Amino acid sequence: MLFAALLAGAVPAAAGVPQVLVFGDSLTAGLGLPAEAAFPARLEARLKGEGVGLHVINGGNSGDTTADGLARLDWTLADKPDFVILELGANDALRGIDPKLVRANLDALIAKIQAKGAKVLLMGMRAPPNWGEDYQHEFERIYPELAQAHGVTLYPFFLEGVAMDPKLNQPDGLHPNEKGVAALVDRIAPFLARLIGGQS
Repeated sequence: MLFAALLAGAVPAAAGVPQVLVFGDSLTAGLGLPAEAAFPARLEARLKGEGVGLHVINGGNSGDTTADGLARLDWTLADKPDFVILELGANDALRGIDPKLVRANLDALIAKIQAKGAKVLLMGMRAPPNWGEDYQHEFERIYPELAQAHGVTLYPFFLEGVAMDPKLNQPDGLHPNEKGVAALVDRIAPFLARLIGGQS
């Protein structure tokens, strides 16, 4: 099986299964969905179904901005994850928060996570068009530039293939439904598998 092959030998048996923290906002928390249908739970189920032993922790908190995430990161890292999927910025963009502040917060988040010895899979985010092209450009360049600066793996846009598709979102048009979450897992699971397998 693909993921099992990717992960074979990646973690010594004595070390136990990899701990993966998905740290984010309502998109991670699974707003509007049963707990077992949220992205972290479905990601774990998908990889376990491929024969991979791992534990995925839901570190999502609805409404969080990058500043909110930074404020609660230290105690969340007490779980000592081996890998962190960092998914923040959507609420900053919706509120039109200065991209310079968003960049500084994400920069600090990545640095803190790396200081704890965990590897990062950074989820890119896009800004809505209502703030103008200049804002969009400044906001969206944050993610690839920080990924390069810190040497972390970037998934360019967390909601790729799901955003703006009514069939894959809840009535609010912002949060994926169960089919949308399944589509996200299909795209992102291979990125996590490669990261855990040391092929980042």
